[in-house]
Amino acid sequence: MNLSVKDAARILSVSEKTIYRWIKQAIVPAYRVHEQYRFNRAELLEWATARRISVAPEAFQEPETDPMPLPSLSEALEAGGVFYRLEGKSRDEVLADLVDHLRLPEEVDRPYLLQVLIARERLASTAIGDGIAIPHPRNPVLLHVTRPTATLGFLENPVDFHALDGRPVSILFTLITPTLRSHLHLLSKLGFVLKDRRFRKVLEEQGSREEIFAALRSAEGGQEKVA
Repeated sequence: MNLSVKDAARILSVSEKTIYRWIKQAIVPAYRVHEQYRFNRAELLEWATARRISVAPEAFQEPETDPMPLPSLSEALEAGGVFYRLEGKSRDEVLADLVDHLRLPEEVDRPYLLQVLIARERLASTAIGDGIAIPHPRNPVLLHVTRPTATLGFLENPVDFHALDGRPVSILFTLITPTLRSHLHLLSKLGFVLKDRRFRKVLEEQGSREEIFAALRSAEGGQEKVA
């Protein structure tokens, strides 16, 4: 729990009064430590991304404690893959089918990963609205993978992920990363490209892999221009 109320207010560009109001309303993920409120940075950034709250790009940066270069989102998606018609009549069934499809090293314990993803959803839904969810482990380091991947999955039938907008989820983006740094990096990239109209349209229409990657690379190009 490394952020204070003042830190959270700065990252989210709101007043400390607003942060305290959100805490009182149990809207924002906060912890009481020695009579003071503290925030987990990864959880706070995920919460802000899910609610389309603008966050300064530097908030997603982590110290470079490892030499591994950070991939673009399209590179991570090429590694993780795009899958259609994931099956399941409930959130947990869909997550089970998703885990079966993930491109993971043989040593990764898939049943354990499924338990981790379900536990994360029970803690707080990863649905961000508009039929999209971003299921991922709460602690990226647990899986001991060596490279960051992003996997896009389209559901055969929309299911309830307890999204704030009440809309059932039909699109999953799953981030599997070896470090918190790479997780935050891909989360930041994903949050940006999901604002791109062309990319969102291709997702809503469940376009082909070629269409998805073309729209994604175009959206990433727009991010580079903004940066």
